[in-house]
Amino acid sequence: MTASYDELCRSLSMTEIIQLQSALSVALRQRFERKAALAFSDIVGSTEYFARFGDEEGRRLQQRHLDLLARALRGTRGRIMNTAGDGALLLFDGGRPALACMEAFMKALAEDNAERAPHHRLAVRVGIHHGSLLTDDVQVTGDAVNLCARVAASAEPQEIRLTREAFNACEDARFRTRCRVLPPVTLKGVAGTVHLLALGWRDAAGVPERVRLDTGVEHVLPDQDVISFGRPTDATMGPSADIALRCRTEDLTRAISRWHFQLLRRAEGFSIRPISDAPTELNGRLLAKGEEVQVAPGDCVRVGSVLSLWLEAADIDQAQTVIQLAPEGRAPHHS
Repeated sequence: MTASYDELCRSLSMTEIIQLQSALSVALRQRFERKAALAFSDIVGSTEYFARFGDEEGRRLQQRHLDLLARALRGTRGRIMNTAGDGALLLFDGGRPALACMEAFMKALAEDNAERAPHHRLAVRVGIHHGSLLTDDVQVTGDAVNLCARVAASAEPQEIRLTREAFNACEDARFRTRCRVLPPVTLKGVAGTVHLLALGWRDAAGVPERVRLDTGVEHVLPDQDVISFGRPTDATMGPSADIALRCRTEDLTRAISRWHFQLLRRAEGFSIRPISDAPTELNGRLLAKGEEVQVAPGDCVRVGSVLSLWLEAADIDQAQTVIQLAPEGRAPHHS
């Protein structure tokens, strides 16, 4: 076929070649250009993971990423278009199915991570954009692809970021009211500043936001899938728990294990799981090591028979944020 093209081009005059170029450009747009939503998911820290655990484990991590995406795509009209490197590019008919699928993916990922050791948990960044692109349903190309990848690269681990165009393309209030406006950013290869939003994909209703110790100390729960609690250690003893538990005296603190219990983010909220032989009680009931029980704001956890902590929600119920659309070229804003 390439030889035939070469022969055709040699037979045409310069004017005819220019005319053919214009005709092909029009045909390309008419047949393959359309507006659609793209999502790009990229693994965080894969280079370090490959270096530490080797090619086999690294490839297994990549496959887990793709398997979780494929599971989230079931029942949708979306599909994976490209899996080059550590990223995956997905194509959707509109903004709502893109947001719904990537939210389902993040929730499935959180469930999967809860069952794995910390160093084998999968972290990703997700970007979503809606715009004009060229696709034959086998491959996809256009500036929208580059922009979507850049949006993903700007996200924090386990964060879904979307462009204003993707927000405008989703009419479902269940997603729109959970979008938070971010400060304008500059993206590599993209002219000017870009206005982005972040989708709050974790269920917030009835879920603890912080813990309060009987010593008066409070800790805001970090935005991660597994949160560990335990006795503080110095740097020479290696990694320590995410939240340090200190009693009023060092003697009492020593009754708490370095890794005492975990809070795990599940689809329905938080669960507690003791990981120490030392006692962990929930509302007065002794939990077995490895037992998993759902918790809610107001629950009391007794640690090592020496320290109590309470799970608490936000101080006040915050009304849902309403985002009003701004004119073209400006960012959405909160009302």
